Amino acid sequence: MSSPKIVNAPGGYILQDVPHLIDYLPDLPIAMYATLASRDVDCCLIPESPFYLEGEGGLFEYIEKRLKEHGHMVIVLAEGAGQEMMTKSMESNTLEDASGNKVLKDVGLWLSQSIKDHFKKIKMVMNLKYIDPTYMIRAIPSNAADNVYCTLLAQSAVHGAMAGYTGYTSGLVHGRQTYIPFYRITEKQNSVVITDRMWARLLSSTNQPSFLGPKHVSEENKETPPNGENCNGVVDIPQVTKE
Repeated sequence: MSSPKIVNAPGGYILQDVPHLIDYLPDLPIAMYATLASRDVDCCLIPESPFYLEGEGGLFEYIEKRLKEHGHMVIVLAEGAGQEMMTKSMESNTLEDASGNKVLKDVGLWLSQSIKDHFKKIKMVMNLKYIDPTYMIRAIPSNAADNVYCTLLAQSAVHGAMAGYTGYTSGLVHGRQTYIPFYRITEKQNSVVITDRMWARLLSSTNQPSFLGPKHVSEENKETPPNGENCNGVVDIPQVTKE
């Protein structure tokens, strides 16, 4: 049994700071897309889709069933998944890094040990290999598109500053270089929409249970459209004011 952990941030998304990411999507849910691209994954766990370990329909039951049927299993675990199930009194629950982001507890080690303890308890032999790639996915050499994109970001930031704009960052919106206010970037965190077709494709690929009850689905359907889109699919970006 193999359980790789993907550094994926609390919301299941990571911004455009990964080499070659410009070739795919502005905001890429790494765990979900890695699972879909691999087609060898049996279960993908992300923070947007709650799961539980024990009992009927839980993760342990699914792992046991999968191992009995196929003899092997691959689990992709996003960094922010399962945080609510870990001990809330742990010190890292309140710590923040230099960027102000919450320091997430190592859910990979915790889940690996929980799985080992469960199978030891039921006296079922299994061999678990935990792979933690951490930030290796960011360490590949940049290509020409990456270099051009970074150059455009830097030049746009300087042009905006020389024009008198403040409180903004440069970025791509619908393929155009824009000035985006800081408050629009921080007011909402992108997340995987678990009622979306892409997540449905993942469930179809892995054949994993959704681990969701009617309450979770009802709450998800009440959420506003992702990526700041309105009902017409248009991204609402306000004007940046000069000082």
